[in-house]
Amino acid sequence: MSGGGTFRQVDFCRIAAEGDRSLIGRSVAVERPIAIEFNGIGYAVMMASPADLDDFAVGFAFSERLIGGLADIVDIQHHSTLNGDVLRVTLQPSCSERLLGRVRHRISESACGLCGIENLEQALRPLPEVTATANATDSAIFRALADLRERQPLNRETGAVHAAAQCADDGRILRVREDVGRHNAFDKLIGAMRRADAAWDGGFALLSSRCSYELVEKAALADCPMLVTISAATDLAIQRAQSCGLSLIVLARSDAVLALAPLDRG
Repeated sequence: MSGGGTFRQVDFCRIAAEGDRSLIGRSVAVERPIAIEFNGIGYAVMMASPADLDDFAVGFAFSERLIGGLADIVDIQHHSTLNGDVLRVTLQPSCSERLLGRVRHRISESACGLCGIENLEQALRPLPEVTATANATDSAIFRALADLRERQPLNRETGAVHAAAQCADDGRILRVREDVGRHNAFDKLIGAMRRADAAWDGGFALLSSRCSYELVEKAALADCPMLVTISAATDLAIQRAQSCGLSLIVLARSDAVLALAPLDRG
């Protein structure tokens, strides 16, 4: 195992189009089950990169709306086992009602039709209005895009992980988190910012992935003023962004980006 447990070397047989074969070694990204417990309740098992797990626990708790602030987290314990990692998160007693409510909805996912309706309502819960403002210019977006690759050491090694970056309003990349899962990478970034008491300060988030509705929701809950993604957005992601006033930039490439026209909210 190399890279602090985030990648390992594997031998492959390279087969060329003309028929030549050769043995080569490549770095592959480590993907492990990460079990997350809140107040002793098994909440989720995520497949993730085993790095920055405290950031992941904090960001995941925020994204799941289990906590309102960092003070709601009493303790995070990390245990490694042969089959995966366990994150045991202790929340303040005041979070118990929210936690139990979310657990009930998660358990009911395979239950009756009525429960299904309740789950649909939970899946599309109203998002808070984004109150932060993005001050980034067009050139700032292209600067961040140009610099992102150099800030992705695990992806350079393996070519198999996503990145989520906090960018300043001038395009400087302030911090990056990587993971095999795009959602996990963003949770880790949000968690890292919360733990550092860092604000967006007119900047934006840059993600090396497509723009799904879950990523829009994470951005809104983190009061991120602008979300920039390398690939395209889904219809639901666009609807959710418009519903909360999140600025959306998609298909962000070195030569052009697509900015979602703002919805007339009057």
